[in-house]
Amino acid sequence: MSKINIFSLGGLNENGKNMYVIEVDDDIFVFEAGLQYADEYTLGIDYIIPNIDYLKERKERIKGLFLTHGHDENIGAITDIIDILDNVKIYASRFTCNIVKEEFNNYKKDISNIVQVKANKVIDFGNVKIVPISLSHSIPDNYGYAIYTPDGVIFYASDFVFDSTMRGSYSTDIGRLAYLGRQNVLCLMAESLYAMKSGYTSPNHRIQRLINETITKYKGRIIFNVLNSHLYRIQELFNEVVKTDRKIVVMGKRLQNIIKYSIENNYLHIDSKFIGDLSNINDKNVVILNSNEREKPYVNIIKILDGYDKFIKINKDDTIFLATPIYEGREKTFYKLLDKIAMTGATAITLNPKKNLSYHASSEDLMQMIDLINPKYYFPIKGEYSEQVANGDLAYQLGIPRENIILKENGYVASFENGNLVEDYKKVHTGVVCIDGESSDDIGELVLRDREMLSDNGIIIVSATLEKKGKNLLAGPEILTRGFIYVKDSQDIIDNMRKICLDIIKGNVYNGYVDYSKVKNAIRDELSKYLSSETGNKPMIITVIQEI
Repeated sequence: MSKINIFSLGGLNENGKNMYVIEVDDDIFVFEAGLQYADEYTLGIDYIIPNIDYLKERKERIKGLFLTHGHDENIGAITDIIDILDNVKIYASRFTCNIVKEEFNNYKKDISNIVQVKANKVIDFGNVKIVPISLSHSIPDNYGYAIYTPDGVIFYASDFVFDSTMRGSYSTDIGRLAYLGRQNVLCLMAESLYAMKSGYTSPNHRIQRLINETITKYKGRIIFNVLNSHLYRIQELFNEVVKTDRKIVVMGKRLQNIIKYSIENNYLHIDSKFIGDLSNINDKNVVILNSNEREKPYVNIIKILDGYDKFIKINKDDTIFLATPIYEGREKTFYKLLDKIAMTGATAITLNPKKNLSYHASSEDLMQMIDLINPKYYFPIKGEYSEQVANGDLAYQLGIPRENIILKENGYVASFENGNLVEDYKKVHTGVVCIDGESSDDIGELVLRDREMLSDNGIIIVSATLEKKGKNLLAGPEILTRGFIYVKDSQDIIDNMRKICLDIIKGNVYNGYVDYSKVKNAIRDELSKYLSSETGNKPMIITVIQEI
């Protein structure tokens, strides 16, 4: 018998930065290492990843990091955490391994610990055995993982849909799932994003008909914007283009590499004669395939619309097909993007969030999975808390007792002893790490707070120069403002600020000595009081005093 702990370092009561931990006695198994897209309020941040201090302190116990598929919310943090975890072994499917290797090569990381696994092939860790099982998603070789423990099986099913038309590397192994359901399943962990949506996701995740209508109706260039790893969407585009005389031009090295690899390995199917190059970029009937970057959604299409792309210039005859979801927290950016498209005179085609679903399990998909797996305990994961609750309600409808439905937030541990849930209210340390630029270090809450203050209230810089020997004032105090007030219309305020600073500097000169720390604090405090009463704002105030 074993002591089992299941918890999340990211992904519960939120969308993105998925990372789930299963501890079986002394062994730690980590599932996913995802990022979360920064929203409009995390100023200047590229993306957010989970805080992994818990794993860092126990890295010698980690048996492996297991990836279900190659989307950023599942693998986007790997390059930031792999060095911290001493290059722990990474287990993934062939297609996911290729994506991770490409990222590691870009960041000059060691790829020797990336281990390719196959569906239904046992990965043996002695007391624990793990078996990958194929599930359908928008990306090929998507796996769930069955973790065989002495007290039963834990099945981790991240993103999936049930769709019998998705074949080959996109198919779901229904037979294996049914077999697993007869193997004493202790706990099922399944996504919650669409738990409130009735029915099956299929066929509402398919957009081939919409692509066909767009290609047929609009005769000019079509710019198709898609996530670079949503291969099923890209295949839908290819399927319609081959019915026409159009060519496809793939933009961006990352997307080109993924498509080249996918065609060579039979993940994508298209005749090479339909693939164009930059010489076709201005052809009237070309289809331009454009993708987003992981840290800045929509950035590539916005770059084109703003006129900064050296190859593509938008004209009124173009059609821009946004085959990507509206990212949570980026709604303002999305609608500004639509405004930019409208200003060019081009046509925008967008997905209807009610009719055009992503590749996630709706209520009937979830109930089918629960019915197939027949778990003793059910742990809704991946989604807002209300979605987790709705997911748990589906399990209750299928006969799982309320006390066996596990609803947690990040860090709260579900503990099992001898195959039974024990509520010990244990919590591990969690948090977020904000990534800005190439550094993997957290820029910190204080930096974000400074950026927020600067964006809301601006900055004032006070500068003055004193004589080194006698401490007489040689120049200043000068007042420089940015993002606070328009100086020409507010000269009285500037003059009063200068007088306040001058009085403070002169009042703190004693027999050729100045306490500069006291001067800076006094200037900051007095100017803050004055500006708050006069303008209602509290800008950041920086004082620079030098001696010559």
